[in-house]
Amino acid sequence: MVNRCLPFVVVAFSAVAAMSSAHAQTRATIELFTSQGCSSCPPADKLLGELAGDPALVTISLPIDYWDYLGWKDTLADPHNTARQKAYAKLRGDHEVYTPQVVINGSMHALGSDRAAIERTIAQSRQNAAILSLPVTMSVAGDKMMVAVPEHAARAEIWICGLARAITVTVKRGENHGKTITYHNVARRWIKLDAGSSGRANTYTVPIRDFDGEGVNAAAVLVQSGTAEKPNVMLGAAMASIR
Repeated sequence: MVNRCLPFVVVAFSAVAAMSSAHAQTRATIELFTSQGCSSCPPADKLLGELAGDPALVTISLPIDYWDYLGWKDTLADPHNTARQKAYAKLRGDHEVYTPQVVINGSMHALGSDRAAIERTIAQSRQNAAILSLPVTMSVAGDKMMVAVPEHAARAEIWICGLARAITVTVKRGENHGKTITYHNVARRWIKLDAGSSGRANTYTVPIRDFDGEGVNAAAVLVQSGTAEKPNVMLGAAMASIR
């Protein structure tokens, strides 16, 4: 579905086991803009679930709300996700806003159901040396998350995004009437760690209770250049289970 028509930032982090600290090189961040009201989206939702099994990828579902008028109001949609998608398109200059769309490494987009196109776009985006150049790490110990971010560009922001690993929805009206769809790594809560005013290396401690509710059982940390209103390339990313 195409709507020719801000954002949230994801701080990506490496996979870690509880009570330990680890860092696996992140190859790409993949943000899927999807909708329960879009008949083209279920194949992309399924593909994101497959990609979520790759520990080198930070994958996030961002349900949007601009198709709600078609007869089914998306039960997971957040207007902030719609704003983020539009902000990406504005910054790129192509104004391409559609579903299912993936934004890769904060810099390029592709059709969310096309695995080959996604792989090509990952490779193209990595030609920018700044992308995912920061080795962000995260550890989980008891009831706390610790995030370590090395020195970074002053115009970067650092966010933690609480994720629900899987949410299954039965759509009762609209284009996907009667379908039961599972959404993977759904963004449910965002906490800003730093507006990036100094760019100095820092370590952050976040209580896991800050992510209680809404089925949150994982998290992603994103260090992204620009601002929430003008998101640019991902400088570092990782994700981990928190429950």
